[in-house]
Amino acid sequence: MSTEQNLITTPVTADFLRGHLDAEETAHGLLPHRLPRRARRQIPDDQLAVAEAQPSGVRLAFRTGATTIHLETLPTKRVYQGFPPPPDGIYDLLVDGRLAAQATVEGGNLRTITDMRTQAAEFTPGPAGTARFTDLPIGEKDIEIWLPHAEITEVIALRTDAPVEPAPDKGRRVWLHHGSSISHGSNAASPSTIWPALAASRGDVELINLGFGGSALVDPFTARAIRDTPADLISLKLGINVVNSDAMRLRAFAPAVHGFLDTIREGHPTTPLLLVSPLLCPTHENTPGPLVPDLSDGTLKFKATGDPAETAAGRLTLTIVRDVLAGIVEQRSAEDPHLHHLDGLDLYGESDHDEFPLPDAVHPSPEGHRRIGENFAELVFANNGPFALTAG
Repeated sequence: MSTEQNLITTPVTADFLRGHLDAEETAHGLLPHRLPRRARRQIPDDQLAVAEAQPSGVRLAFRTGATTIHLETLPTKRVYQGFPPPPDGIYDLLVDGRLAAQATVEGGNLRTITDMRTQAAEFTPGPAGTARFTDLPIGEKDIEIWLPHAEITEVIALRTDAPVEPAPDKGRRVWLHHGSSISHGSNAASPSTIWPALAASRGDVELINLGFGGSALVDPFTARAIRDTPADLISLKLGINVVNSDAMRLRAFAPAVHGFLDTIREGHPTTPLLLVSPLLCPTHENTPGPLVPDLSDGTLKFKATGDPAETAAGRLTLTIVRDVLAGIVEQRSAEDPHLHHLDGLDLYGESDHDEFPLPDAVHPSPEGHRRIGENFAELVFANNGPFALTAG
């Protein structure tokens, strides 16, 4: 059995990372980012600053004959004041594409949210820790370690009982997806089981996940980041954050989406581009935002506080947003044959909600993530869908 003292130490460099847009060298190691530095300078609030630094979809990819792998990291964990701390983030280790082991890291920094509405927080530094994986299959193999999707993670070093080298490029198509907290992975069981990761596995593509909790707000800097990132396939799931933050009215929303698409097309003029409307969320189907926490029954849920009558003055609901997005694709697709539309209700609709309801009234359960990933793969990657290899 290998001990810490006789393991080979390999510093983690950017060559080992997949699914990130930038990697920041810190005093401890390497901090993956899902927005480039230029975009990060324009972030207006802590919510997105934290979300983009949480490594949803980011993984280490390497080839090794090791049967023991230790990954040293410094996590930054989030807790809400007055609530018990959530479980430690999970690290998923995949061997040749299949989940083989899971681990957690104790300790780390602590970010205590003192105000759920403003996201004001207090920061307490803590020690680095180690995710330990043992008794892995003998022989050379491709390893992926998916980092916790909701836990900022500075990666420091790999310690293994055999040499490691960054995984070679397998030549798979790169799928860049942008969306909200559901795409980020809220309520998913582990990082490789967020719905975009499940869909990517079924579609045999390399995932870049720009799902940002609470922050899919049609931001121009996000559009520029997508424009400048090499990708073979691009999808955008827009609308729910615009509604639940009450960030825009109808007059502003449609032109903002047009501008978002225009910017992406500057760098990807013919890349298959899929615009996905919101999934079913009864809370917001016909009620505008803003969305607020609801602790009335002692558990964290959410409720919409807008007045449905104000839709006449341009306030947005999910029903309105779906119509707007479908109309935009219909209008543009005459000149852009590579632009496609997918109704979010086809990913998660009434029957899915009946089977797998939203535990907090907004985000799907782990079973819901699996259903969404399966539906996306079937509708988009297979059956001559817009991302199918046979799609014209």
